[in-house]
Amino acid sequence: MANILIIGGSDAGISAALRAREIDDTTNVTMLVADAFPNYSICGLPFYLSGEVIDWHHLAHRTLGEIQETGINVELNTRALQINPQQHTVLIQKPDNSRELLQYDRLVIGTGAEPIRPTIPGLDHRGVFLLHSMEDSFAVADFIASHKPERALIIGAGYIGLEMADALHHQRIAVTVVEQLPSALPTVDRELGNALGSYIASHGVEVKTGVRIQEIRREGDVLRITGDGGFDQRVDMVLVVVGVKPVTELATGAGIATGQRGAIVVDRSMATNFDDIYAAGDCVVTYHCLLHADTYMPLGTTAHKQGRVAGENAAGGQARYGGSLGTQVVKVFDWAVARTGLRDHEAKSAGYHPVTVEFSTWDHKAYYPGAHRLTFRVTGDKITGQLLGAQLMGHWQGAVAKRIDIFAMALYHQMSVADILEVDLSYTPPLGSPWDAVQMAADHWQKHRQDA
Repeated sequence: MANILIIGGSDAGISAALRAREIDDTTNVTMLVADAFPNYSICGLPFYLSGEVIDWHHLAHRTLGEIQETGINVELNTRALQINPQQHTVLIQKPDNSRELLQYDRLVIGTGAEPIRPTIPGLDHRGVFLLHSMEDSFAVADFIASHKPERALIIGAGYIGLEMADALHHQRIAVTVVEQLPSALPTVDRELGNALGSYIASHGVEVKTGVRIQEIRREGDVLRITGDGGFDQRVDMVLVVVGVKPVTELATGAGIATGQRGAIVVDRSMATNFDDIYAAGDCVVTYHCLLHADTYMPLGTTAHKQGRVAGENAAGGQARYGGSLGTQVVKVFDWAVARTGLRDHEAKSAGYHPVTVEFSTWDHKAYYPGAHRLTFRVTGDKITGQLLGAQLMGHWQGAVAKRIDIFAMALYHQMSVADILEVDLSYTPPLGSPWDAVQMAADHWQKHRQDA
C-alpha cells in the first residue's frame, strides 16, 4: 500500500488528496495542514468581511469530517520543517511543538503563496493588515468590530484590493484605494481599468492611481499615510494587498529546483526534479497554453487542476496538466470584469502580431427589460486570425463570467476569431441575441482586421 504525504490543505493539497483516494482507495493519504482550516475558500474572505457571508464556517468547501470520511488522514496545526528526498522523509512539528519524522513513498507539495510585504515603513502599526489567510480575516473582522473604523485605505487595486473596497463599503467605511500603476485593476487594459475606476468612484470609493505609498505613521488614534505627489491621508485602518509570492523555502531547502518568481519548477505531470515528489498550486510555475512556456499564475482554478493531476500521478496515474490561459473574473459592486489569454503587449512579447479591438453591445435584446451594456476587448493575430485573448466588462448579471468562458474554450482549442461566429450558441430575448454578444464582438474584430 502506497504512502502519500501531502504538505498543504488548501486548493492544491485537498485536490491532490481527494484524487489520490479516487484513483486508489487502498492508498494511505496524509495531509499536513499548517493551520486549523483545511479546504477553506480564501477567495471568499472579502465576502465574509463584507457581511454577505455571515458565518465564516460557510467558507469551508468541505468540513473536516467530510474530508476524513474519504479516508484522508488530516493533521491540523502541523508544519513541515524539512524534506529529505534521499531518505523519503519529512520532519514535522506537531501541535504540541514536538517533532516527528514521517516516511513517504510519494510526496505532494502544496505550500501555496503568501502576501508580498512591500518595503513601506510602518507596516507593523496596529490597524495595518496584510490579508491572505483565515487568521488575517479574523484579525480584520475583530478590528472592525472593536474599533468601529470610519476610514480605511487599501494599498493595491488588484482583484483582492477592489473586492475589499466593496467589502468595507458594505460595512459603511469610507474607502480610498491607492495603486502605483496608472489604472485600477492592472491585469486588464488601461481603457477598462480607467472605466472601472470611475465606476468605483461613483459609489463613493476614492481611487488614486500612479501613487506609490512612502510611509505609514501612527499619529495618536489615526494612521497617516503619505505617498508620491503630495498624497497625504489620515485613516483608521490600512489593508495591504499588492500581490503574492510562492512559499518555497521548504522545497529549496531540499534542493528542489525553482524558476520564475522563485516558484517550484514542475513538468506537466506536476513532477519536480526529484523522483516521487510532485508539487502544485500557488507555489509552482504554470504552463501557459499560448506562450508554450512556464509562467507564474497563482489562481484558485489553476491550483485545483494542478492538484488533481499531482494526486492522480502520485497514486500511480499518468495525468497531464492541460495548461492555463489566465482566465479570471472579479465582481466589484454591480460590475464584473474578466479576462482570458493574452493582452496586446503580452502577445507582442510572445512573437504574435496582435490587433486589439474594443466593442460594446447589449447583453440581451434591448427591447426586453433589464438589458445591460457589455464592453469587449478582443485580441487576435492580424496575420493568422488566431484568437489570442479577450477582456470583458459589464453588469455582473450580463453573464460576464460565462461569456469570457466562451473565449477561454475557444483559446484552449486554438480557434480563430472567425471560428467563434460558427459556434451554435443559445438564444432567447431575455438572455441574449440571435448573434450573441460574444459573436458580435468577434465579427467586429474581423471587420477591423480587414481594415487594419
